Amino acid sequence: MPKVSTTDSGINIEEADRLLGEVMNDPMGGWFKLPFDEKTLDLSHIKAVASRIQASSNYLVCIGIGGSYLGHKALLSAISGSGITKLLFAGNSLSSYELLKIFEEIGHADYSVLVISKSGTTLEPATAFRIFKKHLIAKYGEREARSRIFVTTDAEKGKLFEEASREEYERFVIPDNLGGRFSVLSPVGLLPLAVAGVDIDEIIAGAREEAEPLLPENRTPLTLSNSDALKYAYARHFYRSNGADTEILAVFEERLRDFSEWWKQLFGESEGKNQSGVFPASVVYSTDLHSLGQYLQEGRRNIFETVVKITTPLANIPIPNFVDDPDGLSYLEGKNMDFIQKKATDATITAHRNGGIGVIEIEIPDLSEKTLGSLIYFFELSCAISAKLAGVNPFDQPGVEAYKSEMFRLLGRN
Repeated sequence: MPKVSTTDSGINIEEADRLLGEVMNDPMGGWFKLPFDEKTLDLSHIKAVASRIQASSNYLVCIGIGGSYLGHKALLSAISGSGITKLLFAGNSLSSYELLKIFEEIGHADYSVLVISKSGTTLEPATAFRIFKKHLIAKYGEREARSRIFVTTDAEKGKLFEEASREEYERFVIPDNLGGRFSVLSPVGLLPLAVAGVDIDEIIAGAREEAEPLLPENRTPLTLSNSDALKYAYARHFYRSNGADTEILAVFEERLRDFSEWWKQLFGESEGKNQSGVFPASVVYSTDLHSLGQYLQEGRRNIFETVVKITTPLANIPIPNFVDDPDGLSYLEGKNMDFIQKKATDATITAHRNGGIGVIEIEIPDLSEKTLGSLIYFFELSCAISAKLAGVNPFDQPGVEAYKSEMFRLLGRN
């Protein structure tokens, strides 16, 4: 569904076909066929549990960090679910202030907790879970508190798995062949989204539409028409090979700000290895054109830009008429804000290209569930192929442990 336009690609079809096979057959490549794995998805169970949470809770506190929360937070911000249960996010920092804000918002209302963690020992979500579990017990008593705790974790090991089994919490599984940043289309992301009233069937339908042409039985022979995700991966590789070490993801819609945060983790954690990789950054235009615009236009030329364009207006507000033309904008009367935004988008792309920045355009029709499911899969696939082209493993993150080891030493953990 996403359509890529770029003047620089250099895609190698034979190589791309080989790399697709590598990522599909990788021990951590479970995301590749996930949209078709009905047993792992278990959408009917997810929707049944979501209905129970909605019936009992005004709020669902989602506890997780990194891939355990960025994906569904991104989709929720972009879609704006219609459910009566509001999602709140905890365990993604060590800020006491942020936790207190959540308790203040909940007040005397009913709430439940969803803990998402493969191990259960990651410091930020583990400490948050302790605090919320204590509060649930004090508010509801131990028996009801247990019924308000939901867990998404490893299938058979880890501290959280052990506690969930012992306390009989409702439990969902993070498959062993799925890393956190590739997990949003699994129960990790689908359960909280279903609670928020998002149509998860449409999300999976969009992902299937994006994935289907890349399945082995459908890509013989592989052509450029099979997937625009390959065009994007090779365009990134082209710019990286020609000295660009920073990529700017540019969106022109505030609702995609959180999506940009998920995108940054996906590419940063997948490619930033061996003192190499493209640094992922993001901007929201036109706002950031008034703060970073000067640098982007005339700063260092070590960057390229990926612009996400939305075809269908999300809203349509006309420019009012004023007889005296107080601000000199009479030339815009009769037009609307979406028209202006599209012209600003085209102007930005032209100016940046003329200024020496390579620009990749990704066009999507709207911000529906189906489109966003497709876009998630699009970026997951692009990222995996791009990392392979860079000669690194897309699915590990050895550097993440460095700060943890030092932090635990300072905290006195044995």
